[in-house]
Amino acid sequence: MKKLILSLLAVVCSLSASAEDGHRLWLRYDTLQHAKVATNRHSATADIAARELRTFSKSDYIKLSINRSLPDDEGFTLAADAKGRITISARRDVGLLYGAYKLLELEHKGATSNSLQLPATATHEAPFFNLRLLNHWDNLDGSIERGYAGESIFEWFHLDRQLIEEYARANASIGINGSVLNNVNASPKILTAPYLNDIKTIADILRPYGIRVYLSINFASPMALGDTPTADPLDQSVAAWWKQKADEIYRLIPDFGGFLVKANSEGQPGPGDYHRTHAEGANMLADALQPHGGIVMWRCFVYATNHVGEDRVMQPVSEFKPLDGKFRPNVILQTKNGPLDFQPREPYSPIFDQITQTPNMVELQITQEYLGQSRHLVYLGPLWQEFFSFVNPKVLRGIAGVANIGKDRNWCGHHFSQANWYAFGRLAWNPRETSKAIAEDWLALTFTSPLAPASSAFFPTMTRLMEHSREACVNYMMPLGLHHIFEFDHHYGPCPGGQRPDVPTVWCPAHYDKADAQGIGFDRTTATGTGATAQYRDSLARLYDDVQTCPEELLLWFHHLPWTYRMRNGQTLWQNLQAKYNQGVGEVDQMLHTWQLMKPNVDEQRWREVNERLLHQLDNAREWRNACLDYYGQFANQ
Repeated sequence: MKKLILSLLAVVCSLSASAEDGHRLWLRYDTLQHAKVATNRHSATADIAARELRTFSKSDYIKLSINRSLPDDEGFTLAADAKGRITISARRDVGLLYGAYKLLELEHKGATSNSLQLPATATHEAPFFNLRLLNHWDNLDGSIERGYAGESIFEWFHLDRQLIEEYARANASIGINGSVLNNVNASPKILTAPYLNDIKTIADILRPYGIRVYLSINFASPMALGDTPTADPLDQSVAAWWKQKADEIYRLIPDFGGFLVKANSEGQPGPGDYHRTHAEGANMLADALQPHGGIVMWRCFVYATNHVGEDRVMQPVSEFKPLDGKFRPNVILQTKNGPLDFQPREPYSPIFDQITQTPNMVELQITQEYLGQSRHLVYLGPLWQEFFSFVNPKVLRGIAGVANIGKDRNWCGHHFSQANWYAFGRLAWNPRETSKAIAEDWLALTFTSPLAPASSAFFPTMTRLMEHSREACVNYMMPLGLHHIFEFDHHYGPCPGGQRPDVPTVWCPAHYDKADAQGIGFDRTTATGTGATAQYRDSLARLYDDVQTCPEELLLWFHHLPWTYRMRNGQTLWQNLQAKYNQGVGEVDQMLHTWQLMKPNVDEQRWREVNERLLHQLDNAREWRNACLDYYGQFANQ
């Protein structure tokens, strides 16, 4: 009878493993109802921490303790005594919640282990950044700009409270503490009463999980809504409108975080429409929010008509460096990690070198707009680790990630795109973590099962695959510093040399690859090019400026070179380009082969869905290679 029961249990486990759809993300905990949890604190947040532990923890006894002597930093301590009794201590309630999720992570990373190696005297763990935000580019009609996983989870006037709470739980488990709910190309309607009432509901759901809400705003909202004749930030009626609007928001949502602003970029209105500076526009909004403790996150993604002839990658520094130090204390400049637009590889934005008197935060893109979207397996941890190898996190006040979340059952479109949401949260907590360690943890939390026990070769194999996937993407899309050669608008397929009379030049691939009979690449040197190299700190400016020292992975970003230019391996530039494109296709082919070998270790649904995506990725990699080599070959082979 005992053997029969064990057999039936094994069948049940096997059946449950074969039906996974990815909705549980990295929180695939079994309901145990085992742990005894004691606490000296009761609040909505502390009660969630206790409930999570009672439901899912493998430990016998856990104490949650508010300790006012600990640092006031959202952190926690985690310790175990000689009898295995665990204590989670924190100064804030949210620290107890973060500590609870940390304990569950430690318990469940290795399903075969029932013991925890916790020190009797615990060290304090706290987030590096105070601001750890997701930026949702969600529109009021439910669509998502650069969204590849279905419609928005924020369905206005028909909110799915359970789905939003599941979203909150996932974010809290990786330490994300803020959500900008709507697109940076914002509709003024988001600030009207019907939407603000729903935003209050969302804020009430997110608040117990330590998450504050923020809004993207249209700078011309008071004029667009018909309440003022202008949006001039120095007009008293405009300033009064924003102060009244801030008061209205904070009456509904006392812990509202503030505004994210895209102004005078890609046709969005801004202070420049009235010959005012970014500082004057941002400061007007900051004054409205300041009495309530709110902040303005002012995006530095600008390229506009008043920079005729200037290299697009130089315009943010040109716009903002003269204004450094002129912003209110509650204004933070939010800048993309690279100077162009979330490319598979680009150098870091030099604005992080140039802006020293105004707080900065970095904007990363979790949704893979230029990296195969949710059709390609591309783990972004190495890309972001590369950024932090150049930019010291200490110069940043916060970190924002453009979300890849939608109503698809698995949240992100591609099962492995979940790893990028997870990795963003981990790096927001600790930007010095390695992408490899994060990948290892995500795989263990997401795929450990009877099919793939913790000791399985599945995990080191897939860690290597994930770690190399971004470099493979660079190789089959834009090796050696090529950039922005995508199809117009959707940014998915290849369009080398593309140009259209109805599209601004700075959106055209031909503007960036500059391929002709003489060579290829964008000259940004100080001697003969745009001078963009001079915006970097001196050591890197000299490195990038000299073709002999410029890293070859960025060579065509900074230099226009003949097809016969000799690379460090002795072969020509054209030979190296061909080799890189072929290498990228071969790497995706190997990724597919590896995944197919992993079939015995993965539940049927997720294996099949990832396999289908990889088959498509291989076809698309071949398309990239063929389109680029055919186009460039007509010049190189002359």
